[in-house]
Amino acid sequence: MRIGFIGLGGMGRPMAGHLRAAGHALTVWARRAESAAPLLALGMRWADTPQELARGCEIVCTNVTHDADVEGLAAQLADGLGPDSIHLDFSTIAPSTARRIAARYDARGIHFVDAPVSGGTAGAAAATLAIMWGGKSALAGRLEPLFRCLGKTVVHVGDVGAGQVAKASNQLVMVAAIEACAEAARLAQAAGVDFGKVRAAMLGGSAGSRVLDLFGGKMARRDFAAGVQARLHHKDFAMVLGEATAQSIPLPVAGTVMQQLDGLMAAGWGMDDTSRLLCVLERAGTDFNERSTS
Repeated sequence: MRIGFIGLGGMGRPMAGHLRAAGHALTVWARRAESAAPLLALGMRWADTPQELARGCEIVCTNVTHDADVEGLAAQLADGLGPDSIHLDFSTIAPSTARRIAARYDARGIHFVDAPVSGGTAGAAAATLAIMWGGKSALAGRLEPLFRCLGKTVVHVGDVGAGQVAKASNQLVMVAAIEACAEAARLAQAAGVDFGKVRAAMLGGSAGSRVLDLFGGKMARRDFAAGVQARLHHKDFAMVLGEATAQSIPLPVAGTVMQQLDGLMAAGWGMDDTSRLLCVLERAGTDFNERSTS
């Protein structure tokens, strides 16, 4: 297929590479042209604008950061995409934003599919992403060859926006679990017990999980280099709580985790891994002790 790809960062670049390796013809665009250089060397074509990219493609994929980024691109792509073409968005945005974009496209006969992914840069590189998508079920046949190149688990959740609801739910559970790991590590520290051994014991019990394995492991090693930058989880949680507020849904655990993420960002750790939540707890404990002795 003739595919366009916009968003050539740590996730998008390997995803585009997998599609090219599968034999699809790719055209790319990026705000920073230099980020496309490795992909152009693989035989991909460069477009000078999103509109130009859209004119030659039946499916355009985007993987960018913010709701405004996706909406801005959609406004430009609409001038180039033809009837029955697809804008396939892998970004994490609000469900309401996905539905709003889809409604605008409908008037032009263009399809919008929200397909956020989970698995981080490692999953993107290994083509083992979990893909949760929302859109017309009739599009599955056209999308399946692309999804097969990129992920290990693909679930059609429902209509447009449903993929983003699934991703929001994923982030709620995952980041709350990272905070729980941080609290367990802090508890072990305070008791003078090696958290590495505590974690090893927990992995064999009912608390065992991928989050405890990966993020707990980083806490035990004090390795805070980013797997996924914490600022992205902070952005996702702000979106989730905004949606919950709009629908008058109480999310008490999410609210507490958001406060911890705010503390992480205020400390200047947004470019580090979300396992830095342990350091937020450590800093809070130090501040409390200083106030207690003053």
